[in-house]
Amino acid sequence: MSDVQSVFKQHSIVPDVLTIAPSELLNIQYPSGVSVDMAKELTPTQVKDKPSVKWAAKDSEYYTLALVDPDAPSRENPKFREWHHWLVGNIFGSDTNKGETLSDYIGSGPPKGTGLHRYVFLLFKQQDKCDFSKVPKLLSNSGDKRGKFSISKFAQEFKLGTPVAGNFYVAKYDDYVPKLYAKLKG
Repeated sequence: MSDVQSVFKQHSIVPDVLTIAPSELLNIQYPSGVSVDMAKELTPTQVKDKPSVKWAAKDSEYYTLALVDPDAPSRENPKFREWHHWLVGNIFGSDTNKGETLSDYIGSGPPKGTGLHRYVFLLFKQQDKCDFSKVPKLLSNSGDKRGKFSISKFAQEFKLGTPVAGNFYVAKYDDYVPKLYAKLKG
């Protein structure tokens, strides 16, 4: 078992989000200067802007990248599990900016008093280019249709298999969260 797999199990990402954890680590760097280090606590302020994500990509392969919060609105009461913060499909090679953005990036926004939330990045290697035309495209100012998402069901629907790489951080409320909520509709 890889370090990624054991830490995903230790923090209950398996079984809360996935049945099988990825074995490789995603490298995630935020414009604020912080990077994601498995299970490290970051603040909503530090992760408010879209990060750069790097992995051992093959230039001839397509990938799907997701960021989900299984702890919405709280870990004790995850009635909106999973809330998806970012979803990009048909990434050819390693440039997420050239992929098909299905849901624009939204940073962490754990409600006040709900404790630490897990924010899980997952990368899937696609068998081929996918037809995502029926998937609603969500903008960065929209909170609609993000709750009660299941990355496992999405992966099953589009035959993505199990994730090949992943990483995660934890975050709790800070004074950026009300600014984030003000930007979101719905």
